[in-house]
Amino acid sequence: MDSRMSASSITARDMTKIALCVAFCCVTAYISFPLPFTPGMVTALTLALGVTAFVLPPKQTFLALFLYVLLGCIGLPVFVGGTAGFGKLFGPTGGYIFAWLVVYPIISSLKGARPNFRRYALVDIVIGIPLTYVGGLISMMLVMDVSLEAALVMAVLPYIPGDIIKCLMAAFLGVKVNEALAHNR
Repeated sequence: MDSRMSASSITARDMTKIALCVAFCCVTAYISFPLPFTPGMVTALTLALGVTAFVLPPKQTFLALFLYVLLGCIGLPVFVGGTAGFGKLFGPTGGYIFAWLVVYPIISSLKGARPNFRRYALVDIVIGIPLTYVGGLISMMLVMDVSLEAALVMAVLPYIPGDIIKCLMAAFLGVKVNEALAHNR
């Protein structure tokens, strides 16, 4: 970074990384399929969210995810399964969306200074998954008026194995992308 720039300025390189992460989120949201007993969907978006947190610093992670959510709210079909609209935020799965805005900047802040597969995977699995599930649980319980047990079946339990795999994949990709970016400075 140029010494004349302040630490808070965003460079063209930063903007490019943010835009690519937003695009990655938009594309992976289409790689989704429904489960018959829940309004939630299995989606590759969670992989992109993890990669975003591993590639960008916390403030830029928040900015990228805020832009992603904004695109969906203004009507672009970028939410899971190609859906869109402000109403998605207040539907049964809206809690996941709100959680992402908090959870993934936290993951980014805990990833450490150097690319590290184990640390990335551990942070995403131990912190990212449970905190995201809390958002999904709350919205399903409130919007669908279901018990905690029913919400666990709809918002958490069927997703755990796949989310662990996606966290491992995000950690792997995050390390590879950061190593490639470090070589291209």
